[in-house]
Amino acid sequence: MGMPSHQAVLYEQALQQLKIKPDGIYLDCTFGRGGHSQGILQLLGENGKLLAFDRDNDAIDSQEAEKLREDRRFSLHHGCFSEMAEVAAALGYQGKVDGILMDLGVSSPQLDNAARGFSFLRDGALDMRMNGGCGLTAAQYLQQVDEQELARVLFEYGEERFSRRIARAIVEQRREQPLETTLQLARLIENSVPFRDKYKHPATRTFQAIRIEINQELEEIKAGLRQAAQVLASGGRLVVISFHSLEDRIVKRFIRAESGPRSDPGRLPVKEQDIEHGLLKKVGKSIRAESEEVRQNPRARSAVMRVAEKV
Repeated sequence: MGMPSHQAVLYEQALQQLKIKPDGIYLDCTFGRGGHSQGILQLLGENGKLLAFDRDNDAIDSQEAEKLREDRRFSLHHGCFSEMAEVAAALGYQGKVDGILMDLGVSSPQLDNAARGFSFLRDGALDMRMNGGCGLTAAQYLQQVDEQELARVLFEYGEERFSRRIARAIVEQRREQPLETTLQLARLIENSVPFRDKYKHPATRTFQAIRIEINQELEEIKAGLRQAAQVLASGGRLVVISFHSLEDRIVKRFIRAESGPRSDPGRLPVKEQDIEHGLLKKVGKSIRAESEEVRQNPRARSAVMRVAEKV
């Protein structure tokens, strides 16, 4: 099976863990440039179905999406994957889905396009919205957010230890002149942290935190996981790839909470029928990229895959 041109992280492992049945129904929650979707379609028979989601206009309008739309087994929904229960129900897929893949990384094309404002290495407008038409841009957010709230966001979502200093510097800067470009913000951060990490640009954590906040990414993941557990068929697989510890923690906790007895019936003697069980069971240990993949694609270094099965 050939690798797609845009290298999807943990590609082979994801397809393997989905245990694809030729006539099954599958969801790819983050189409990106279609890496995983192409792989799933190659393994599906003519009666199989694949529904993909992406809230990013560039992904929806990409050549890859256009090409895959010619395949009648494939449909692409422009919107958040937290809409999956609604979309699945409309298609008659509720409780019938055989596998769901969530790849939570920001795709390389998003990072590479300076105009999107995700990158602190290329100059562009401070935007960072996944769905270009909705909500505040990063520039608008930074112009109005309260200093303490900003420090909290940088600390919680960026795990940034200089969060207070950076928040103060941003608020002082905007009194004089609003921040409008990625490089202005990156330089401001560089100048406000006392010392630098050898391996990481000082703006890395702050950019991550602002992106997570304005796109409500963690709320989106929580909602998506809850709905995934509902739409899966019994024996269906949930495969989630995370790229940083905040995401992975949510996934790990969710699978743990949904595995095994969920509540104590509170009466003795405890009868089996009184124990409410979760919807999922954990499958195996977490999976990481092997050294060869990391060598070819450094982004794979931080990737963690977790797998669960609907009971």
